Amino acid sequence: MSNHDLRVDWATHEAAKYACLNWHYSKCLPVGKMVKVGAWEYGKFIGVVIFGRGANYNIGKSFGLKQDECVELVRIALTNHVAPVSKIAALAMRFLKNENKGLRLVVSYADPEQGHHGGVYQAGNWIYKGLSSKAVKVFYNGKWAHKKTVDDAGVDQSGLKKKVVQGKHTYLMPLDKEMRANILPLSKPYPKRMTEANSGDQPESGGATPTHALQSKEVS
Repeated sequence: MSNHDLRVDWATHEAAKYACLNWHYSKCLPVGKMVKVGAWEYGKFIGVVIFGRGANYNIGKSFGLKQDECVELVRIALTNHVAPVSKIAALAMRFLKNENKGLRLVVSYADPEQGHHGGVYQAGNWIYKGLSSKAVKVFYNGKWAHKKTVDDAGVDQSGLKKKVVQGKHTYLMPLDKEMRANILPLSKPYPKRMTEANSGDQPESGGATPTHALQSKEVS
């Protein structure tokens, strides 16, 4: 597939929400400030790659980076497509870098609780840092959510169930040579697939196509 057949551009909030609700296993759009990059294949909208700060507002601090130099890849939500997910993600990161010259590092996570080992990131030659620290989840609104997410919602957690979960597989994508050299010593061998479930955040099939008027730049 040529780059002419696959392109990325800004996606609207409505397009990102549609893709996440219909084409991502979580069935939800992340909260907080996000940048949404849409993907089109043969002129058809196939989904979004979403970047943000995730649950950690100091995500770049441990790498010696300022807040505007590091982002988290928080969602890849795609319907049926031909191009590899790793290629779509790479185009989205290149597009984001071109629009934000100071951006130096992208971080993403694969959740072992969901049977994910990060196959998409391995295919894209990301650097594997290992497991993140254990976290506390709270049973809220009928599902398990990270304690910080519930904290941010201002919910009284005194009567809610809690559990400690293992960390997530942490992957790093440096966006310049100096950054790569700085974080390469952190590299560990890639984890192997734990189950036969889809790897990464992304199933390979989805639903119908939304409308195509989705190219406006939007950060919410």
